[in-house]
Formats: sequence, C-alpha cells, structure tokens
Amino acid sequence: MAGTQAVETSDAPKAIGPYSQAVRAGGWVFASGQIPLDPATGAIAGTTVAEQTDRVLRNLAAVLEAAGVGLGRVVKTTVYLADLGRFAEMNDVYAKHFSAAGGPFPARATVQVAALPKGALVEIDAIAA
Repeated sequence: MAGTQAVETSDAPKAIGPYSQAVRAGGWVFASGQIPLDPATGAIAGTTVAEQTDRVLRNLAAVLEAAGVGLGRVVKTTVYLADLGRFAEMNDVYAKHFSAAGGPFPARATVQVAALPKGALVEIDAIAA
C-alpha cells in the first residue's frame, strides 16, 4: 500500500505471525498488540498481570520509539486481559508508564478475552500520532 512503512526493532519481540510490529501511515503509527515476550529469549516474562503489563509496555515503547514516537504520543490503546478481575493490577502499571511518558493519558478500551497468544495474561496495542 502506498504511503505505508513497516516498523521493526530488535528491542521488542519479533512478530509471531504474518504482521508487522507497527506500520507508519502518514502521521500515524499503528502498533500491533504486544504480549509480554522477552525480546532476547522469546519467552513469556513474568507470572503476574503487573509483571506482564510492565513487559508489554516496555515492548510497546520500543516499537513506538523505533517508529520515531513514544508512549507520550499514543492517542488510543486497547488492552486485552485474560481476567478482567485483574484490571486494577494492569491499570496501576499502565498509569505509571503513561504518567512517565509525559503526554495525556490515551483513550482506551479494555476487554476480557478467552485466551491470548502463548498463554499471556495481557496484550496491548496502540495508535500514536
């Protein structure tokens, strides 16, 4: 597609399917969902929702930085949780990462899903401007 560019970085896990880590289109960056994979080992990092959310947001930040933006430029996220009862754990870590990024909190949707890839407890995707 004209005007689009794939974004890739070794600082985040490689895509585990036929998709890009992110795609830049015009002034927008659409980051694929990140799960808590350690970029060095490819293994799930952390056993709690809080630990996994931290890894997910560090992965997401690396992808966005490779695209020339950061968490502070995110306008929308979608959070996928395996157990919505763990929302508060995710939300605490999420708030810390986005507060540190310096921008306004992005718009967000959070949904519970039946399962996530590789048994992850959380996945987050983002759109940045």
